[in-house]
Amino acid sequence: MTEGNVETSNNELPIFVAELTPHRSLGLKGFTILLMIAGAMSLLHIFVFLVIGAWPIVFFFGLDFVLLIGAFWLNYRSARAREEVSVSHTDVSVRKFAPSGRMTEHRFNPFWTRFSIKRHQEIGIVSMWIIGGGRQTDIGSFLNRDDRETFALAFARALATVRRR
Repeated sequence: MTEGNVETSNNELPIFVAELTPHRSLGLKGFTILLMIAGAMSLLHIFVFLVIGAWPIVFFFGLDFVLLIGAFWLNYRSARAREEVSVSHTDVSVRKFAPSGRMTEHRFNPFWTRFSIKRHQEIGIVSMWIIGGGRQTDIGSFLNRDDRETFALAFARALATVRRR
């Protein structure tokens, strides 16, 4: 196969590729609705407390609203983190993207790579690590329990497939 002027063999093609992203249950539309409801309630309470003469309370309702917006901003910013994991016959690659956009890449030899899983009896998988060549990196730390189980099974199968050849 040729891409540009670079020749690649079938051994370099990935047999497993996964993009891991954190789940956020509240989308942009839901966030907008929540913000409008919270803003309307804050304005209503601000009006009530101004009318009865308790004007110092008004600042607390404003502060609450600003803190709510700040918390959601931080939440949606952290949702921009992601990890790209690929396994080929010659390479295991983990590319981690921070919310700021900064990327770090970890590469391992698939024949020397060990996939380590730490389990809790009631919770299931609590951490996953790729270890090899004196280096290690955690993966999928932001995934929910079911997604960790699914990823761990698929990734372990991909490593086993590579090692059989």
